[in-house]
Amino acid sequence: WGPFLLAVALQVTAAALCPAPCLCDNLRAHVLCLNGSLTAIPDTIPELTKKLDLQGNSLTVIPAGAFVATPYLTHLDLQHCKVETLEEGAFRGLGRLVYLNLASNGIAFLYQESLDGLSSLQQLILEGNRIEEIQLGAFGHLGSLTVLDLRGNALVYLPDMVFQGLQVLRWLRLSHNSLHVLGSEAFAALPALRRLSLDHNELQALPGEALARLDGATQLDLGHNPITYVAEEALAMASLKRLSLDHAFLQDVAPDAFALCPQLRILDLRENQLQGLPPLAGAEGLVRVSLDGNPLFCSCLLRPFHKWLAMARVQVKGACAEPPALRGRSLKSLKYPEMTCSRLWPLPSPSAPPERPRAAGSRQCPRGCVCSPDFHHGSCENRDLREIPRDFPEDTRLLDLRRNPFRTVPPDAFPGLKELVSLHLQRCSIRVLHPGALRGLESLVYLYLSNNHLSTLAAAAFEGAPQLAYLYLDHNAFTRVPAGIFRFLPKVISLHLEHNAITELAEGDLAGARGLRWLYLAGNAIRHIAPAALASTKMLKKLHLEGNHLSEVPTAALRGLPALSELKLSQNPIKHVGDSAFLPVASSLQHLYLDNMGLERISPRAFTGLGPKIRSLYLENNKMSNIPDMSNFTGLEILSLQDVPFHCDCHLLPLSRWINKLNLHVGATCGSPAEAQGLKVKLSTTFQTCPGW
Repeated sequence: WGPFLLAVALQVTAAALCPAPCLCDNLRAHVLCLNGSLTAIPDTIPELTKKLDLQGNSLTVIPAGAFVATPYLTHLDLQHCKVETLEEGAFRGLGRLVYLNLASNGIAFLYQESLDGLSSLQQLILEGNRIEEIQLGAFGHLGSLTVLDLRGNALVYLPDMVFQGLQVLRWLRLSHNSLHVLGSEAFAALPALRRLSLDHNELQALPGEALARLDGATQLDLGHNPITYVAEEALAMASLKRLSLDHAFLQDVAPDAFALCPQLRILDLRENQLQGLPPLAGAEGLVRVSLDGNPLFCSCLLRPFHKWLAMARVQVKGACAEPPALRGRSLKSLKYPEMTCSRLWPLPSPSAPPERPRAAGSRQCPRGCVCSPDFHHGSCENRDLREIPRDFPEDTRLLDLRRNPFRTVPPDAFPGLKELVSLHLQRCSIRVLHPGALRGLESLVYLYLSNNHLSTLAAAAFEGAPQLAYLYLDHNAFTRVPAGIFRFLPKVISLHLEHNAITELAEGDLAGARGLRWLYLAGNAIRHIAPAALASTKMLKKLHLEGNHLSEVPTAALRGLPALSELKLSQNPIKHVGDSAFLPVASSLQHLYLDNMGLERISPRAFTGLGPKIRSLYLENNKMSNIPDMSNFTGLEILSLQDVPFHCDCHLLPLSRWINKLNLHVGATCGSPAEAQGLKVKLSTTFQTCPGW
């Protein structure tokens, strides 16, 4: 009985030490604090805890040393915790951690020391954040990492050596980003990589130079990219066995496109625009080629490919689209004489994209600054500079000038930096950005002007930076959206205007923002949004309006946003949500935030049109006593109902039954009647007297 009694004693002790509202299993050293209202990491978690699950809380910031009291952690789950910032040293002391899940948060930037201390980490999940840029060295301390998941973020550019330090990484997942620029040495420091997923991005050509560094990679996913042509010897990957180029825009493939991939076994070319293929010279190891969904023209021009298939004993999947006599016939069933040249459709002639000019020579680094030729990185951070320095190397791609009292940015402030991709000017006391300030920065993608004193901006300040995609103007002094700036910014996809003093969104404020996908306006003083204020932003996917002064859902302004998938209205003084409030975006909306508003009533038809597409709904910390029928919300992954004073009478019985069927922790509790106060809705006995119980 000794071991049993000891185990019981340990469980009792653990229960006594377990922080509310968590559940502790001491035998497995496992603590769960799921879908609660935690705003900070509990400081009473048992020291010997090995697995800590904090999914669905509201942590916002993971401060330095947040887990120093739990040094034995091996698994940490922080999914759906609204995390926006990982402070430097946030995970310091977790030397035993092997699994860290930070998926579905709001992290936008990975700093150099954000992941410091995770020397044993093997899996890092960062899927579904809004990471736009990764600072060089961010992964430098993760020498044991084998899987890095960065799917579903907002990456446009990967600089050289960005993954340095990941010596044993085997799978790098970069799907569902917006990548269209890869440094030639972006993957140079990944000797153990076996699989690279780059599907669902915006690559317009095969990034052959970057991929050539991956000698050991065996699987490459490049589907769902707008690639039109695969040129001669475009890919040199000695160990590659499986290549996916499905659902691209391929119109032609050069005969020796894969000649430098001697181990290639499976080639997936489904759902492209190929009318045919030449014999694939050099690809002697091919076993299977998939061509389903291509408009194949089975004429005599296809005979060489057909003959090659037979001689090389390659299996093929695909069917003829033309001529009419052969339409629908599988390639493997064709006979040589059937492929005639009558009524011939000419195949498109290959035209390789122009080669990008090579970088110009370098110059010396300005005095007091540090320039890294290996990373093409220049830094003068916090040097008390009064004027923007010049004479950086011409091949500089990232320039960090934070924390200098520049006050103004003059015209032509960055001469000769045609290859600059990322410019950091945060906390520089900047009041004026002069017209022409960015002239010549023709490759600039990221511009950080956060935490300055800007209140106005001349549109001409952005002249000469046509590639700018990410613009940070948060924590400034704007009282309205800077007028006309999109005239010179045709490619902006992300605009940060959080924590300014903007009072309204007027018609025309976003004129020209045709490519805008993410608009962040949290923490302003917006009281009104004009019905046509968002009319130009047809591609908008995320609209963050939390922490403003809106008194109603801006339903009229949501019309004409067919792609909107995330809407945040948290912390606005909206007391009533009326009928069909979200109908204009019902076909696309997936994530809806209506928490912390003092909401008193939701109309029974407020959610008209919404249904299976909704994945997360946040309603916590409100004052309503009932909510509408949501039985058709069959795709829910998160439903947060904490701190809502539900009136647990017979009118709430349908909600109680529905909650009981959900395989989710929703946190719904009764606020009344008195005998049910504080009880979980799903456990309340007040429903037992209801008709039909």
